[in-house]
Amino acid sequence: MSFFDEADEPSVTPRTAPRRRRPLGSGGRRPPGDQQSILIRRAVAAGLILILLIVVILLVRSCQNSARISGLKDYANSVYSIEQQSINNGRQFFNTLKKGASSGGAQALANSINDSRVTAANQLSKAKSLSVPDEMKTAQQNFLLALRMRLDGIGNIGTQIQPALGTTANKDAVNRIAAEMARFYSSDVVYKDYTVPPMIGALKSAGIAVGGVNGVPIASGQFLTDLSWLTPSLVTQKLGAQSATTSGKPAPGTHGHSLDSVSVGGNTLDPSATNTVPASPPPTFTFHFTNSGQNAEHNVVLKITIGGTNLSAQTTVPQTSAGQSGTGDVKLTSSPPAGTYSVTATVEPVPGEKNTANNAQTYQVTFQ
Repeated sequence: MSFFDEADEPSVTPRTAPRRRRPLGSGGRRPPGDQQSILIRRAVAAGLILILLIVVILLVRSCQNSARISGLKDYANSVYSIEQQSINNGRQFFNTLKKGASSGGAQALANSINDSRVTAANQLSKAKSLSVPDEMKTAQQNFLLALRMRLDGIGNIGTQIQPALGTTANKDAVNRIAAEMARFYSSDVVYKDYTVPPMIGALKSAGIAVGGVNGVPIASGQFLTDLSWLTPSLVTQKLGAQSATTSGKPAPGTHGHSLDSVSVGGNTLDPSATNTVPASPPPTFTFHFTNSGQNAEHNVVLKITIGGTNLSAQTTVPQTSAGQSGTGDVKLTSSPPAGTYSVTATVEPVPGEKNTANNAQTYQVTFQ
């Protein structure tokens, strides 16, 4: 081949293999080691979340259990407090009954009993307002029943005091009082046998200690202080009521009373001067007297008479003791007209009384 022939041949340029393009946005595959790390991190995160969830559940349950235990303790402590108050009210109530015959008359005794009734009503109301855990529902129901029985018993006895301590004791009234004492006894049974056991059971089921130095206290007293109150004859004796069958001659020995003084609003009336007394509200005259005889006297009548008017009033003191001083209140039912009047205070003679010279006193009183 000549020189010119070689020059006329076209030159051939060698081809290069085309570069493979990566798919847009794929970023390429990660090495197997990177994928394994991701899976591990995801597993750890899931485990941490699970652990956190378990911790939260345990905390919630712990809080719920703590609240449950706190609620049980609070309820039991409240029941203990109210029951103690009820027992103390019972003691005061029976102390008042035992002083009944010499406490200033049937009306004064009825007023004192009403105070005990109001206290019992407040205790029942307080018990009704308690927050009661589900485990204590039965105990609560029985506790309210016991308090209700005590309230009803006090109220019913209060309505029988006047007839029981009348001029001659009403046998039916005394029997009703004795029957109401059985209501108190039943309330103690309801509390001890039907309130306390389910309450203790709920506390122990929750792992709460009962009694002792560190345990939840449980009241163990009783409202009825003496079972002898269930006997009508002993009710008559304790109240100092005169038996309906009492009759015949006065007991041997001297009988009678002396009127020592009379006061109004804490001011002692002077028999030798004119005394000024507010006419409104209707005044109450307080008698101070002494049983000057050798015998106890029953149903002693204290009387006030306003001269020149038709106003008078009286009260009955169920019993006085030989040689002992006593008091009694006599309240006018309406205000006397303004002006000065002779006011006569009298301790009415009792059977067998011979000396009545010191039974009465007359005062000049100006009502304004």
